[in-house]
Formats: sequence, C-alpha cells, structure tokens
Amino acid sequence: MIAELAKRAREASRVVARCGAAKRRAAIEEMATQVERHRDTILTANRLDLEAGRELPNAMQDRLRLDEKRVAAIATALREVAALPDPIGETVRSWKRPNGLTVSKQRIPLGVILMIYESRPNVTADAAGLCIKAGNAVILRGGSEAFHSSSAIADALRAALEKTGLPADAVQLVPTTDRAAMEELLTRDEDIDLVIPRGGEGLIRFVAERSRIPVIKHYKGVCHVFVDEAADVRMALDICYNGKVSRPGVCNAVETILVHRGIATTFLPQLSSRLGAAGVELRGDEAARAVVPSMKAATEQDWYEEYLDLICAVRVVDDLDAAIGHIERYGSNHTEAIVTRDENTARRFRDEVGSSTVCVNASTRFADGGELGLGAEIGISTTKIHAYGPMGVEELTTTKFVVMGDGQTRQ
Repeated sequence: MIAELAKRAREASRVVARCGAAKRRAAIEEMATQVERHRDTILTANRLDLEAGRELPNAMQDRLRLDEKRVAAIATALREVAALPDPIGETVRSWKRPNGLTVSKQRIPLGVILMIYESRPNVTADAAGLCIKAGNAVILRGGSEAFHSSSAIADALRAALEKTGLPADAVQLVPTTDRAAMEELLTRDEDIDLVIPRGGEGLIRFVAERSRIPVIKHYKGVCHVFVDEAADVRMALDICYNGKVSRPGVCNAVETILVHRGIATTFLPQLSSRLGAAGVELRGDEAARAVVPSMKAATEQDWYEEYLDLICAVRVVDDLDAAIGHIERYGSNHTEAIVTRDENTARRFRDEVGSSTVCVNASTRFADGGELGLGAEIGISTTKIHAYGPMGVEELTTTKFVVMGDGQTRQ
C-alpha cells in the first residue's frame, strides 16, 4: 500500500510540474472553494477528534480545534497562496562566460514532499496548497489526534484537483495512523525528495533518525525578547504580552524575556503586573526576583524550556553582549526580538543574532509564513541547509543550471 502510494505521488508530481502556472493557480483557488463547501463535514470530523482528544494538553487541543472562523482562514490562506507569483521557470541569476556561453539558474520543483505533522489540521491545506503552487506532489501523514479532521480536508482538496483536471494523487493523506507506515515512507528515497516533520521535538528527532530522505528540521522554538535599556516601556510591555499571551502553545511564542539591568527596576514590576493579570507564571533569576520577589525561582533548565503554556522565564542581563550570549547558549535558532530606540543597538542585534527570524520592535509572533507575506508556510526550518526560517513556495523549489551556447566545445 505505502509503496504504491509513493509511486502514484511521483507520477502525479510530473503532471503538476508541467501543467502550467494558470492551471496550478486554478486548482488552488478551487481548493479554497471546496474547503468552504465542505465546511460542515470538516467541523463534524473535527468534533470527533476533539472528543477523542479531551485528555490532550491544552496547547495541543488549541492546535487541533477548528471552528467556522478557522475554516474560513484555511480557505483565505489557500487563496493567498494561489495569488502568489508562480516560481517555476523563474531565472534566478544569469551570466555570460568569455567563450560566449550563457549560464543561468532556473527554478524547478523539488518533486514529492512528505509532510509529517501533529495536531494542526490546517497544515493539511497549507501544505497541499504550497506544494501544488511550487509544482510538487505531497504525501500527508497527519497525527492520529487529527485524523478525522485531516481526512475531511484532504477529501475536499482532492475533489478540487479532480475538478480542475489535475491528478488527485498529487495530494494524498496516508490512510492509516500506524507508525509502521510512516517508517516505510521514510525509506522511499527513490520516490520522495524531501521530508518536512512539523510537531514536537520527539516526532522530529524520530523522523530525522530514521529517514533515508533529506529532512528539514525544527526541533523547538525557544524564542526570546530582549528589552534594552533604551526601550519604550509601553511598547516592550505590548510586545512581551503579545508574544506570550496571544497563543502560548505555538512555536513563535516568547519563552524567555531578557531585561537590561538599567531598566529592570522600572520595567519588571510592570511586566509582572501585566502578564500576571493574564495568568502567566514568571520564573526569574536572582536579579529579577530581587525586583519582583513574587516570581518563582528559575532553574538552569528553564532557560532551555519551550513551555508552550502561560509560563515565561525572565533574566536580567548587563548589556547587549550578555543578551546575545544568552541567546547563543540557550536559543533554538527560531525567533528573537529586541525592543529598543537605539539604532546602533538594534543594528548590532539584527546583525549578530543568527536565528532564522530576527525582529526589531516587533513581536516574535510575526515569525509565520502568512504574516511575512509568504501566503502560508509549510513549516519553519532552524537548520541552515536549503531553507532557514518560515518556508513558503520558493523554499519548496530548487534550481538547475541551464547552459545556452552556439556550438562551443570544451578545450
């Protein structure tokens, strides 16, 4: 079953790659329409998953839950992907050699993408839309906790492909939650070109250790906000609040707030009051607790922690260098933010912090493909090979060399 599924995906990928930009766009627009038409079916399926997942952690339940607004957002994201410039065939760079040859790099599809994900049924649609836009086929292996929801969404997407004349097998949901099926897929390197796991650290390490196929990795999101001595206090409070409270169970939520010693006595009591009113538990180092004694004492493990909950670590640092040093030691290459009115400090933070997204006077919650104008994202890469940061359409392509001549031979 799995071998045949992968072969059908390979065959479908060839059709999608050569069908043309207009047909790919029409297919994705029809995907959005079919998601809307299947809304009631999708919500009914989601209720089955929510009922079965009553014991899941709050963060996972939030990721799993769909409602009319979230289904509408799925359709909106698909239409935004459809409207993006088509990347296939784009000449990325071109130059002329002394012998008269013209050499260029042309963007082409990757081929077949295996997407392995947990909880988030919207990923089913985001991944399918992005892969089709980039001329690829996709195999979707969703988690058991969202199986009914993902199946209902996949049925809508496949109906759209058939209606627009593309092979339904360009989007396939693995019809079983058996882990053995996933392990077999990870050996199909002759049919699958890239694996993108999206979920908890355990899932991603499991995939990376067993795959014969290249894997895009993102183990966790330990995101930081550094509140500089020259920060606007109200802005810093808003950014910290948004980063921690708006959706604490997502990977771009703030997990550690670093506060410059020069502003700590002014800022920390206000931070404690603002976040405490929202139910956030603060865990501070000795210097932070000297200012706000009600904070729970932070341990060494807290600096590494991705809480995915209303918990946040707080540390007082002496200066920008200490903030950067903390991020380099404990960070996960995901997203870091600085709040400051000092342009030189902002520039140094921007240039010296090597994480995949760096924000200046903006919330870490903007580390998201849709928010950054990619239409949607298939995942976030925190490894620097091939792609780094939120991955949109371009990150689902590669390039080939095209050499144009008029009879040249190598001497």
